Amino acid sequence: MITPYNIFRHEFIGLKIKVVDSSHPGFRGIKGNVVDETKNTIKIEDDKGKEKIIPKKVSVFHFELPDGRKVEIEGKILVARPEDRIKKRFRNY
Repeated sequence: MITPYNIFRHEFIGLKIKVVDSSHPGFRGIKGNVVDETKNTIKIEDDKGKEKIIPKKVSVFHFELPDGRKVEIEGKILVARPEDRIKKRFRNY
């Protein structure tokens, strides 16, 4: 089960996401579902079916967990391949 404490060890694909801050003003406010993730980007499909690619390093995200809770994560912490991020150790984030 995904919790705010172990979200880094889970897959993000399928979770609802919102970009709450970014150095690029055009990315702020984008929301939808995560459809793909690479080392440096997250691909979001919005309500209209359009896919947007957001760089992790310059953004702050709100992830909505399956139980309805929301978690804010700075993208620079997520910069890693998904399979490597799952193995990585995170200290009290």
